[in-house]
Amino acid sequence: TQSIDLTRKKCNFSSLFKISALSLPLPPKKLIGNMEREFIAERQKGLQAYLDVITTHHILSNCELVKKFLDPNSYSVNYTEIALQHVSMFFRSEPKWEVVEPLKDIGWRIRKKYFLMKIKNQPKERLVLSWADLGPDKYLSDRDLQYAVKLLSSCSHPYIYKITFATANESSALVIRPFSEKGTLKDLIYKAKPKDPFLKKYCNPKKIQGLELQQIKTYGRQILEVLKFLHEKGFPYGHLHSANVMLDGDTCKLLDLENSLLGLPSFYRSYFSQFRKINTLEGVDVHCFGHLLYEMTYGRPPDTIPVESFPPAPSVFVVSVLESILTCEALKNGMPAVSRLLQMPLFSDVLLTNSEKPQFKIPTKLKEALKISKECIEKRLTEEQKLIHQHRRLTRAQSHHGSEEEKKKRKILARKKSKRSANESGEEHSAKYSNSNNSAGSGASSPLTSPSSPTPPSTAGASSIPPAPPLPPAAPAPSTEVPTSRPDASRGALLSSIQNFQKGTLKKTQTCDYSAPRIS
Repeated sequence: TQSIDLTRKKCNFSSLFKISALSLPLPPKKLIGNMEREFIAERQKGLQAYLDVITTHHILSNCELVKKFLDPNSYSVNYTEIALQHVSMFFRSEPKWEVVEPLKDIGWRIRKKYFLMKIKNQPKERLVLSWADLGPDKYLSDRDLQYAVKLLSSCSHPYIYKITFATANESSALVIRPFSEKGTLKDLIYKAKPKDPFLKKYCNPKKIQGLELQQIKTYGRQILEVLKFLHEKGFPYGHLHSANVMLDGDTCKLLDLENSLLGLPSFYRSYFSQFRKINTLEGVDVHCFGHLLYEMTYGRPPDTIPVESFPPAPSVFVVSVLESILTCEALKNGMPAVSRLLQMPLFSDVLLTNSEKPQFKIPTKLKEALKISKECIEKRLTEEQKLIHQHRRLTRAQSHHGSEEEKKKRKILARKKSKRSANESGEEHSAKYSNSNNSAGSGASSPLTSPSSPTPPSTAGASSIPPAPPLPPAAPAPSTEVPTSRPDASRGALLSSIQNFQKGTLKKTQTCDYSAPRIS
């Protein structure tokens, strides 16, 4: 139905593909005969294949235009206007900030908007304001959420990007950070400009080239160190990807720590929600690190997960780390711990020169609330994975049941069953017929051509009558026949009279007909 609606609804995907620079041609149109049944069926298949390509593309499937077309009721709200309302309300209480320009579509989230900011008394300094709605994994109370978001500005770590200001209310949150002209790690890999739209930057890169081995080692070690720090603090993250890693010189710094507090879905959720062994936020972080390492190595994301074979890499140590995270065996057994990855040869010999001491004090009460929130997030992930697993089993069963090979097997089995039932019914019919003949001939009558035989003794009371003693072996067989009983003799006479009946021996009779009317 969606493929038919695509031709009926005025949904313009041309702007989407102009921005993303992807070439996805629609099936050909037809001016004459476009209502023929064969053409409609063929075009429907082409449109369905067209939609399948869009929905399986990781970046396009998260695009607002695609989501609005597939589910207009859930995405009918204009989040840009809502974001502007919240930002304008914020400026009323904080007049020192000023909006320079909106940064349109620089992120992949529909419910998250960005604005380029400046401080009035420091006009040359540029900052980025991000506004985000609350997501489905928001389990903190409003009070704990507001306190935790404000606490983020006090976090100090050499590999966490500094937050200038952060606040939250019962429906959304607002965070201000310094703007980096260099951009993110993803901008470095794809050689993109930070202010360009997300689709234009990353959907179809012109040149695919990975980073150098030393960059892979250094950036990977820095990211693992900050993940280890957050895990030890009991702070849930789960939002690692290359666009959430800011570059500051030769140092990687993590972005968007507030996402897990707001309950926003992860960029790679559609991947790790398919594997039931990735059921903790620590495991989610490691799995996302595997995606990021693959992207740093090969300059593009993996085509499919799990990865069956890896292209040539700058080092065998890179491949060994990727194999421990992204292969089918790794996904079945579970993700390795961050501490184990740090001990692998790819990262163990990297020297970290930054001497800044990490500081992030979380009160005990908030730490307990974060722990409960993390457990709720993991529980919802486990339930979602269970539903996906059940759906995939059902889909496999239906596709197997509907396959041509299975249909042929069912036809053969049906034929065998029908033949077997026919044979069994024939045997049952013959058995009934023979039993009826046996019951009609045993003890009651004998064949016409055979002499009459004595009636067998009754079995009733057989246990009380002792059996007759056997004849002595030397005694000769009796030469006289057993005399027939009276009923057998009369029956034989009746049969002989019927056989000897002759029609000519009948006497003629005279009939007096009294049926005619009498007239007196």
